[in-house]
Amino acid sequence: MYDFFDTLNDLLGIFGHIVSAVGFFVVGFAMGRFFLASYPKGGRELQIALALGLFGLLIGITVFASPGSAGAFALGLGLTFFVENQGKKETEEKPAEEKSSKKK
Repeated sequence: MYDFFDTLNDLLGIFGHIVSAVGFFVVGFAMGRFFLASYPKGGRELQIALALGLFGLLIGITVFASPGSAGAFALGLGLTFFVENQGKKETEEKPAEEKSSKKK
């Protein structure tokens, strides 16, 4: 019976680490979206505050969270920047294609 509880404890620990990593990934993605949505619209003071807050949060997470959770947060943040930049490139390419089709 004792071995069952040890195994159950280990399984719940692994599940907890997975949930923590997924949660930090989602929070990183959400913070990145918030940063990218608010940064261009704000004034200079707001942009400085957003950048310092985001980097401060990243530093705090790397110091106080587990390495897996901090990595998941960084992956979520990086994925946000990648996804947002891909969307901008696609919108920039579409008008160029429309202009070339109108000339024909």
